[in-house]
Amino acid sequence: MNHHPVWLRLKDELAQVATVALKDIRIYYLQPPMIMFGILLPFFLFFSFSIKRNIGAEAGIAQLLAMTTFFTASSAGPVIIPLERRMGTYDRLLAAPMSLATLLIGKTLVGAFFALIASILPLLVGVLWLDVAITDVALLIAGLLLASLTFAAFGMVFGSVPAQSVGSIMMPSTLIRWPLLFISGIFIPLSDMAPWVRTLAYLSPLTYAHDVLHFAISGDGHLNYWLDLALMVVLVIVFLVPASLLHRRSRVLGR
Repeated sequence: MNHHPVWLRLKDELAQVATVALKDIRIYYLQPPMIMFGILLPFFLFFSFSIKRNIGAEAGIAQLLAMTTFFTASSAGPVIIPLERRMGTYDRLLAAPMSLATLLIGKTLVGAFFALIASILPLLVGVLWLDVAITDVALLIAGLLLASLTFAAFGMVFGSVPAQSVGSIMMPSTLIRWPLLFISGIFIPLSDMAPWVRTLAYLSPLTYAHDVLHFAISGDGHLNYWLDLALMVVLVIVFLVPASLLHRRSRVLGR
């Protein structure tokens, strides 16, 4: 049996994913909404809630990395897709000989790339200025990568809502992200939460990202880090499913 056409199709799909991702990275990286909601907001949140708190440098860097990846990666979809809808380029992408899965994966990689780039600054500050010693570098890299992909896929759910205004999508997405932030164990450790609050914390994807990053940096976590990593892989798929359904609904409605 000749599998050559299958490999050619896979090669074409990967090339299309890379094309979509590189285009968005080049065009939208310095868009004001991306800078405000994806980069500046987590830094303001960190310094607002960390001032006069007696936390160590390791815990602080883990918190900042988790918030940075969360807000940056999840902002890409709600910013990029409405802008493309307004300019008409999104319709041309949907009309191209490209599968919807390829388009969604390409957009997800954009958000993950933004988050990884934004996480470099707090990581350098922690290592070079605060003398933070990373306990497990490989785990830190894996945690950042999976967290970025998870939050980027989460943002795609909101970006798939048929709208042409960034504000009409960013506001409801922010209202959902804030509760997920406050129950994630970043500001109140999971061990200090009441049992019913801790149960809610397990519903936040940020809980697992923060836990694995805290373990990678300080060697201490609340959950098993393999469980954190496995759940984030599952969550990438879980978030892309409703994103795909919303995209298909938008195409049916002609929006």
